[in-house]
Amino acid sequence: MLAAIPTLALMAGLPARAEAVAPVMDRGDVGWMMVATVLVLLMTVPGLALFYGGLVRSKNMLSILMQTTAIACVMMLVWVVYGYSLAFGGSTSPLWGGTGKLFLAGVTPDSMAATFSPDRVIPEYLFIAFQMTFAAITPALIIGGFAERVKFGAVLVFSVLWATFSYFPIAHMVWDASGYLYGRGAIDFAGGTVVHINAGIAALVGALVIGPRLGYGRDNMAPHSMVMTMIGAALLWVGWFGFNVGSNLEANGGAALAMLNTFIAPAAATLVWCLLEAAQRGKASLLGAVSGMVAGLVAITPACGTVGPMGAVALGVLATLACYVFVTVVKIRLGYDDSLDVFGIHGIGGIVGAILTGVFSATAFGGVKGGDYAILPQLWIQAEGVLLTLVWSATVSYAAFKLVDLTMGLRVDRETERQGLDLTSHGEQAYHS
Repeated sequence: MLAAIPTLALMAGLPARAEAVAPVMDRGDVGWMMVATVLVLLMTVPGLALFYGGLVRSKNMLSILMQTTAIACVMMLVWVVYGYSLAFGGSTSPLWGGTGKLFLAGVTPDSMAATFSPDRVIPEYLFIAFQMTFAAITPALIIGGFAERVKFGAVLVFSVLWATFSYFPIAHMVWDASGYLYGRGAIDFAGGTVVHINAGIAALVGALVIGPRLGYGRDNMAPHSMVMTMIGAALLWVGWFGFNVGSNLEANGGAALAMLNTFIAPAAATLVWCLLEAAQRGKASLLGAVSGMVAGLVAITPACGTVGPMGAVALGVLATLACYVFVTVVKIRLGYDDSLDVFGIHGIGGIVGAILTGVFSATAFGGVKGGDYAILPQLWIQAEGVLLTLVWSATVSYAAFKLVDLTMGLRVDRETERQGLDLTSHGEQAYHS
């Protein structure tokens, strides 16, 4: 039987397991997980905020910074009030974690969460904080699909609705010991389905429901500051080590493998995107380089703890090829306005990474899955996880967008959009002449 490798799963039954092995808390693990948690926050504020902010026009720079920051803050509070319970509340349901830990009921400084070793635990408060940073960044990723044209309040309300009915249930299904995809044996080490596919398809639905920016396809909508975007991308890459390596929950050889893979997959992906651009356009751009970087990071996320280094390189290359074709060919032909290519990078990169994790995790391809691991059955399980996430998130996203639009309106008016959201929504400007 195929063993599941969901990361971040809060395992139940510690007292029963303690009859055989008394679990202990290792201060090295605790120290590393505290650092990893702060690194994931760095991904969001300021990493994602600067990355997205540089990609929009200057009149919308501050709106992106505000949306990213506010979403992160709102989700941190939602997480401790009910999100943690819905994802990891101790329910035996395959679809949700229940209400057992609403308002963090029953959690104390002495509560422990299991790691992957039978004799190691970490404080549950630390596990909660680490998972909270994932919940904070995922809805913030979505805003790139409809950047420069949506009301600030509407963005926040949508984020809460989407997280409640899409992020929390999928996190439970993939990472909790009682979750449906966990039980099926889906491999998602650090969030290929839970974070990237989940957010990517939501961004696509948003782009389609809200419609293109005024002047899309006619006006110049080039990024206003590639310097800001490069700084943001670099912070994302650094923070991603918390994302991927921290998902091992321990400071050991498995963490070291995830760390190495998080270096080399985006390195390969960055170079491949540059080569493709040079071949097609005669020049390699910085925008292309950071796009490849993020595509590689997205692709290695579900696989970083189960594939070998050469598998990580292959994933970076293959994901970049898929993302490049989608962004430069498919998206243009379809004509929709996913402002910052969230689906083209996170969605497509996540799909490729999640499915091919089933291939490159095998020992025959340098992976660390041994025993009776069989590639074809695992591919089916990976595809099932991808399809379930796509359908679930798309359905929730469409309903949430429509509900927000009917109650408070999603899109700003035409004149507001022309002026830019910085002044009209926040009364500030990023730059002064």
